[in-house]
Amino acid sequence: MKIEEIKELVDFILSKQVEEFEIEVEGLRLKLVKPKPEVKVVEAAQLPASQALSQEPRKEESEEKVHYITAPMIGTFYRAPDPSSPPFVKEGDHVNKGDVVCIIEAMKLMNEVEADVSGVIKEVLVENAQPVEFGQKLFAIIPDND
Repeated sequence: MKIEEIKELVDFILSKQVEEFEIEVEGLRLKLVKPKPEVKVVEAAQLPASQALSQEPRKEESEEKVHYITAPMIGTFYRAPDPSSPPFVKEGDHVNKGDVVCIIEAMKLMNEVEADVSGVIKEVLVENAQPVEFGQKLFAIIPDND
């Protein structure tokens, strides 16, 4: 196949609704995979006051400060010391600074992650046994008012 023929074929495939295409001709193997479209979040238009929900956000939630415990390394996130044990913490639990909140396994080493503030666990942001990246948010905590 000549370069012009390959370009024409690529243009033709890209113009169609084909997700993946593969061909082998005269010892040349060509595989095209159409990238998945990016999903974008678009804000909804604001409704007129007459159609808006009557509930106002609670002041407690809108004014509360949230602190995040982040992953100190890449690895696998575990909520409990072993599969048969309960999680170190769950939503609504109070933790003190220095309490172990999870384990991150990296290179077969189990690394305990401690709370860096005292407060109440508002949300667990990662599923058990999921990979995490350095700096990824693991827990949302509402810090104590000290």
